[in-house]
Amino acid sequence: MSSRATGTATQRIFIDKQSPKAYHALVQTSEAVRATAADAGLDRTVVELINLRVSQINGCAYCLNVHTRAALRAGETAQRLGVLAAWRDTELFTPAERAALALAEATTEPTDAAAQETAWEAARDALTDDQISAVIWVAITINAFNRVSIMSKHPVRTER
Repeated sequence: MSSRATGTATQRIFIDKQSPKAYHALVQTSEAVRATAADAGLDRTVVELINLRVSQINGCAYCLNVHTRAALRAGETAQRLGVLAAWRDTELFTPAERAALALAEATTEPTDAAAQETAWEAARDALTDDQISAVIWVAITINAFNRVSIMSKHPVRTER
């Protein structure tokens, strides 16, 4: 039992700080995935849309904050970010972006077999095999970071 066992039940540790070797390995994986996505021809904005959509599904405020800023730096528009949660209901996203978002959602919620099959069909029509693989790896990686931040209760601080 931890020496923190006497603390409150809601007290959390930042697991990235508590286990830095494991966290560093996740960061290295993320860097490899980012390079894989670039090599596959996925634009940085697509990667950030995936990061944001998965973080929306998982309810990770910290990652939403980080990746909203990253998306804006990469050239994404405030309008598209504002409607991302309802991407299916707008024509603001390209067929390739729509396929990537559907595949990222299917990766995040893999128990929905019908959605998974539909996502695969759309991905096959709009993305290369390398891009499909990269999209899935981006989704897997941000899912892992979401869990690190959610379980650690990483705070979102007011920007000045």
